[in-house]
Amino acid sequence: MSSIKKPTIVACIPAYNEEKNIAAVIIETKKYVDQILVCDDGSSDLTYLIAEGLGATVIKHEINKGYGSSIKTLFENALKTNASIILTIDADSQHDPNQIPNFIQAFEKQDIDILIGSRFLPGSDTNIPKWRENGIRIINKMANNALDNLSDTQSGFRAYKIDSLRRLRLSDEGMGISTEILLKANEENMKIAEIPITVKYFDDSSTHHPIMHGISVFLGTLKHITSRKPLMFFGIPGSISLAVSSILWFIVFRKYALTNILLTNAALIATLTTLVGLILITTGTILWILIDVINEKIS
Repeated sequence: MSSIKKPTIVACIPAYNEEKNIAAVIIETKKYVDQILVCDDGSSDLTYLIAEGLGATVIKHEINKGYGSSIKTLFENALKTNASIILTIDADSQHDPNQIPNFIQAFEKQDIDILIGSRFLPGSDTNIPKWRENGIRIINKMANNALDNLSDTQSGFRAYKIDSLRRLRLSDEGMGISTEILLKANEENMKIAEIPITVKYFDDSSTHHPIMHGISVFLGTLKHITSRKPLMFFGIPGSISLAVSSILWFIVFRKYALTNILLTNAALIATLTTLVGLILITTGTILWILIDVINEKIS
């Protein structure tokens, strides 16, 4: 009688100056996975030595390259293993490794390509600061223009079926990679699901400045969304700008025709909105054509 083969789990942990937290994360994660890969992204502390001392396979970047670069390095090395499932978890102790079995069970019950641990599904537990939550929800709305209403597009606690991960060609070096992965997976018709998770935030847990982190996430997401729907993201505001300018020009010309008085302020604003509208529409059209040509060459 043959038994069902247990999936091989490889955990990938991106880390930057995480000497305070990396040990606890590795020790707890080891209980549920077969191998741990850590990418030390140019840390100046003892992150590398601690992770290596605890038995993790550590790949070190000599300089800090960014979150996206770390994730790509981890994926490249994980794809060389005999893993069935690749799991990513943050090194700052915000994620609970004891929830890893929930990810594995979900994979066993459903045909899933990517499973996201969500902070916002019913059943989740998080003390996420309100400003961070609001920021993530804005990013979610942007990303869900091309996705299927995911509740947490920026979660770093995820699991991937290795055969599905091989199909993704990733390029982002920064925080935008979280969105890039989901957009490219969606284009490959992969099945993306979510489960609730517990996430705890601490005052000193993050090694990144919150404002710079938020800007990086926003710009990275904006880049990937606009590259997929340029006519929508540039054409709609461009059309609105031209509509406003048309109204203003009508007011300016009508006033001048009736009173011979030129409304200089209105004329200046009309000129500005006309230029902005034309630039946005032209940009959207050029990007749309270029992307279409590139996609045809790739296919």
